[in-house]
Amino acid sequence: MTPTTATSGRRASRAGLAIILAALLVLPLMINDYQLFVATTMLVYCLAAVGLNIVLGYLGQLAFASAAFFGIGAYAAGLSMVHLGLGTVPAILVATVCGGLAGALVGLPALRVRGYYLAIITLAFGELMRWMYVHNDGVTFGSGGFNIPDIGVLGFALEGVGKYYLFLLVVVIGVGASAGLLHSRYGRAFVAIRNNEAAAGSLGIAVNRTKILAFAWSGLITGLAGALYALLNGRVSPDTFGISQMLMHFVIVMIGGLGSLVGSMVGAVLLTGLPELLRNFPGLEEIVFSLLLIVVLFLMPKGIGGFLSARFPWMQERLYREGREHA
Repeated sequence: MTPTTATSGRRASRAGLAIILAALLVLPLMINDYQLFVATTMLVYCLAAVGLNIVLGYLGQLAFASAAFFGIGAYAAGLSMVHLGLGTVPAILVATVCGGLAGALVGLPALRVRGYYLAIITLAFGELMRWMYVHNDGVTFGSGGFNIPDIGVLGFALEGVGKYYLFLLVVVIGVGASAGLLHSRYGRAFVAIRNNEAAAGSLGIAVNRTKILAFAWSGLITGLAGALYALLNGRVSPDTFGISQMLMHFVIVMIGGLGSLVGSMVGAVLLTGLPELLRNFPGLEEIVFSLLLIVVLFLMPKGIGGFLSARFPWMQERLYREGREHA
């Protein structure tokens, strides 16, 4: 790739991002309250998909603790508001930190096991967390869950449009920070470990430390998404964070594309919007989801993100362009 082509690609990427951001800013002016709620839900799942993709797609670890991190973020935000009286922004920060700590904890088994063994351990961690939510009535309010106080910032209550813009700001920060991490030497280290862990270690990459960092960041971002989910719905209950939630995250990432930030967000928008389009057709949602997954895996093995990047080079992430730019 010539310097001129690389420069034009970067300009096209920035222009594309600016257009998307502008569209997101004016979106609330063109839709009704229910559609705004769906759009805000899409933002939450964009963040959750990015969190899972960091471990699953970029690091290449078969780990399924995403629903657990999602639940930890939701409960940390909700309980800190109910029990400690924290405001919205401090509660979000607490949830983010708790998610990051949980991610680092889950990353420890990844230093010893991998593949299906790691998948089983991380799934078990999610079920353990759900068991704790149900059986710690004094703290978590048990199986019935609990309601969250109304949210606000600087003394101003947030509803509808205000909530959407707050979430958009948080998601832009979360996705932007993740992109910055992935485009740094740490992101290159993630991909090197995914491609060949032994070779990465021989090149001087601290494999264990890098794995812990990836899991911690995944937990941090997914915990942040869980906090937003709780604040959006105004209620937290343990049945929300089971296997079905994990499958939702997994399908979003697989359809969007492993190792693709663009794919994560496209998959989240698609998989969050489809149920609303199919709401009046009982039983059709599962069929469409299954067919969509089969079609994407067969015709677009790298997911929608990979498909778009192959046809529109400016959409390809800098992490994958760097080698060509220096070629």
